[in-house]
Amino acid sequence: MKTAIFGFSGSGKTDLFAALAGPTAAAAGNRAMVKVPDARLDPLIELFHPRKVVLSEIEYLDIPGGGGKGNGLGERVLNEVRPYDCLIGVLDAFSGMNDPKQQWQAIEADMMVSDMAVIEKRLEKIGADKNKNKALIDPKEEEGLRRALALLETEKPLREDEELSALPELRGFKFLSARPVLYVWNCPEGEEASVELPGDTPGMTHIAVAAKLERELAEVDDPEEKAMFLQDLGIAESALEKVIAKTYQLLGLISFLTAGEDECRAWPLRKGSKAPQAAGVIHTDFEKGFIRAEVIGYADFLQYGDFKKVKDAGRARLEGKEYVVQDGDIIEFRFNV
Repeated sequence: MKTAIFGFSGSGKTDLFAALAGPTAAAAGNRAMVKVPDARLDPLIELFHPRKVVLSEIEYLDIPGGGGKGNGLGERVLNEVRPYDCLIGVLDAFSGMNDPKQQWQAIEADMMVSDMAVIEKRLEKIGADKNKNKALIDPKEEEGLRRALALLETEKPLREDEELSALPELRGFKFLSARPVLYVWNCPEGEEASVELPGDTPGMTHIAVAAKLERELAEVDDPEEKAMFLQDLGIAESALEKVIAKTYQLLGLISFLTAGEDECRAWPLRKGSKAPQAAGVIHTDFEKGFIRAEVIGYADFLQYGDFKKVKDAGRARLEGKEYVVQDGDIIEFRFNV
């Protein structure tokens, strides 16, 4: 659940990071844990009045530097973002000095060229090993690399072929163009709606954000004052929530919920995970001793507004090991350890 924020120098990526992290965390360094807003907890909090409320979190890192116009991002930046699960590329759409579309295309080109270099180097090594002894190579790895190289040569990022990106033989290479990426078009205040964004493609999405404004909003501690600030600006909600939500989606995550008097909590889970894996997110012992999951769909909870009423209506379900958890499920696990 780690996301790197990067871009060319002067793109405003540090403003975006400071807005996400908040002034205290931003002043402490270039790494911050950011809570994922989840309004679905609100009615559960109202019902249980829990002692504690816990939200999912995403780790963001502000990558310093990033080359200048025509110079590329630079190998250091590319190497620093490579280990991260998701990327946020910040584009300068505010200064009038740069074309954000060109910046976006340049970043994509840099990532693809970097991936091609990694593949070509590895294929050279495979060729040398093959000449020595065919048993030294993995034919599936070689086939996957050649498929990846062929796609990149058509100027398409690896993330556009989801099957190829998911090949186990290629995971260890941490290809940049296979990473899900959110491009933030950093624009002047009030011009978010007028930015012409490219269409989304698999693993890539775009959003227009006034990062400087969002940073100023993040420095307002009082919720009522912040709401008045937004109202004065004619803004329904901070764009940061959209940035965080899109990051969460690109990471391939959903949330399941647990609720009670002690705690109401949103737990992060990989989309497509089954009930025992969800139990393991809470504690490894829960997964080992998993018996059943009592599941209430979020829509059913909203309809009846009370757990007892949901159960009386027969809408609470007992699910086994093969149940695929759905976003917003409210779950209580039964286990034996």
